Amino acid sequence: MNLKEKPASADQDVTVDFYFINEHEFHVKLAGDLLVFVLHTNVVTFDDEHAVMKTTYIREKEVNRYFGQIMIYNFMSDSLKFNRVNDPGYLLARILINHENRFMVEGDGQLGQLFSNITEKTICEIELNLIINHCLTSAIENDLMAPPFPQVRFITLYQKMEKTQELGGGQKIGFRMKYNSEKTG
Repeated sequence: MNLKEKPASADQDVTVDFYFINEHEFHVKLAGDLLVFVLHTNVVTFDDEHAVMKTTYIREKEVNRYFGQIMIYNFMSDSLKFNRVNDPGYLLARILINHENRFMVEGDGQLGQLFSNITEKTICEIELNLIINHCLTSAIENDLMAPPFPQVRFITLYQKMEKTQELGGGQKIGFRMKYNSEKTG
């Protein structure tokens, strides 16, 4: 995928940048959003009640149940720019890949539906580009929402001195992972 293709002339203020952080992390900045891709350094599995654990493929061999994972978070790019350490990042998706490079994706919306089951084929550039495109689309389609007025009505002097950049900061809307919906809904 070529992230640096020139934006349409009407979108001159839309910037796209790629930042290599290290072998386990990279960032993609799209306008005011910053997607953070992090390869978790540990292998993970799921509890036996997870749907993927009930598949024939996973039950065939014990080793099939273990995955590496890539977490994809969305931050406001200004959070990093101004070092607003208390600004939240939102998990858009996680890609889970096993020893045979078969994979699945957990996430919201289409991200959680496209590859919600362990795949028959191994992961390749086409699927990775599709996942990244869906993450970028999800990030830009969810706008900032100001906190309710009563929540920001009063501040302490400490908050003013130490957290000026954070005061009244927006939070992303539209992100609610399926497991959050189940807990609150």
